[in-house]
Amino acid sequence: MLDEKFKARMKLLLTDEYDKFESALEDEPSRAVRVNTAKISVSDFLKKTALSLSKIEYAPDGFIPESADGIGKSAEHHAGMIYVQDGGAMATVNALNIQRGWRVLDSCAAPGGKATQMAARIGKEGFILANEYVPKRAKIMLGNFERMGIRNGVITSLDTRELSEMFSGYFDLVLCDAPCSGEGMFRKSEEALNEWSEENVTLSAKRQREILDNVAGTVKVGGYLLYSTCTYSVEENEENVAYFLDKHKDFALTSVKEELIACTRDGMRVDGLSAEDSKKCRRFYPHVSEGEGQFIALMKRAEEGEEDKILFKENIVSPTRDERAAIEKFFKENMITAPKGRLIKQGDGIAIVPEGIPIPPRKTFMAGVMVGEVRGGLLFPHHQFFSAYGTDMKNKENLTSHDKRTEAYLKGEEIEAKEASAGWCAVTYEGVALGGGKASGGRIKNHYPKGLRNK
Repeated sequence: MLDEKFKARMKLLLTDEYDKFESALEDEPSRAVRVNTAKISVSDFLKKTALSLSKIEYAPDGFIPESADGIGKSAEHHAGMIYVQDGGAMATVNALNIQRGWRVLDSCAAPGGKATQMAARIGKEGFILANEYVPKRAKIMLGNFERMGIRNGVITSLDTRELSEMFSGYFDLVLCDAPCSGEGMFRKSEEALNEWSEENVTLSAKRQREILDNVAGTVKVGGYLLYSTCTYSVEENEENVAYFLDKHKDFALTSVKEELIACTRDGMRVDGLSAEDSKKCRRFYPHVSEGEGQFIALMKRAEEGEEDKILFKENIVSPTRDERAAIEKFFKENMITAPKGRLIKQGDGIAIVPEGIPIPPRKTFMAGVMVGEVRGGLLFPHHQFFSAYGTDMKNKENLTSHDKRTEAYLKGEEIEAKEASAGWCAVTYEGVALGGGKASGGRIKNHYPKGLRNK
C-alpha cells in the first residue's frame, strides 16, 4: 500500500501523468538482462543463446527476456555471459560514451551491476575500483566480479571520505549511485515500500550530499561525475545536484546521450538549477520505459586543475620465490598465453593484478584475479582464475546447450572428458569460461564451487 504522503508528493511531481504512474506500480517488476561483453560479444551471444529476447533501445547490450523464470540457474548466467539487471539501473551507465582504458570509480557499488557494466566498457586496458561501505555487500559484489570474469578490478569497503584521502583527480569517471529512500524500487522491494517516510528522505539527502562532497576531488580534470539514485524525491535528486554545483564551481551539468533522453523525462525545476540544467537531469519512470525508477545527472569537471595523484603507499605482500616458481610453472604448462601482471599475496592465496592498478592499503576485498593457492610446491587454481582466464588455457572441455553434461556440471557432478587431456582443464560453455576441473582416466573431477551449484 502506497503511503498517502508519498502519493501526494508524486501527484505534485507528475500532475496529469500520476494515474499512469500508479497503475504501472501495480504491474510486476520488470526484469532485464545485460550481455557481459567482458566475456562475449552481443552478436555472438545472440547466436548461441536459447533465450527469447527483445532489444532495449537505450542499452546496446540490454535485452528483456520473454520469461525470466529460472534464468539464475541457466548456463548463460553461471558462465557470466549475462547479468540480470533492471532496465532502469542499466540506463544510468548509458548516460555517456565510456571509453576503453578509462579509470573508473564506483563509489557505492554493491551488488555490482553498474560496476561490472562499466568494467566491460573500459576493457582490459582500463581500471575499475568498486567500493562498498558495507563489508557483507562487498563480499556479494566479489562473487559477481568473479562470475563476470573481471580481470582489472579492485573491490574495497571504504568510507568515501577515505577514498578522497587516497585519490586526487585520478578517475576519468566517478559513479555515485548513492544510497537513497528507494522510491523507485517499490515494485521490487516490499521493504523499501514499508520503510518509506519523509524523515528517511531527508536523512538520505543529507547522506548523499556528504558522499558527493567526498568523491568530487577524485574526479580527473575534464572527467565526469555521474550521480544517480533509485528514487523520485527532489530533495535527493535535483536539489542535491543544485547544492553540489553551488559548492563545487569546477563542475557543470552536461547532456546525456540521445538514446537516454528518449526514454526518460526532464528533471524538475528547483532553486539553483536553470531550466536548461533541469532538462539535463533525467528521470526514469516505470510508466514511461521498461524498468524501475532512476534519477540520472551527468556532470563534467573543468579541464584545468591539479594533475592526478595517488595519495597512499601500497601495503602488499609478494609471493615467496617457491610460490612464484610454482605459478610460473603452471602458466608455462597450462596457458596458451600467460597472464601478465604482478603477483601479490591475498589472504591464503595469490592474485595477479594488471600492471599500473593501484591497490589501497586497507579494506581491500579483492585485487585483480585470484590465481589460487600453492601447496607442496604445486598451484591449486581458484574458480576466479578459471572464470577470468579459462579460455586462455590449453586444456579445455567445451559444453553446449544441447549437452547433458552441462546440467550435470552445474550440479557439481563428475563429467566425461571428451576433449580434455589429463590434468587441470577449463570447462567452457559455448566457448565462454564457466569453471574448472581436473581430468583423469577420461573423467573430469568437478571443481565448480559448492556454493554456486544448482540444486
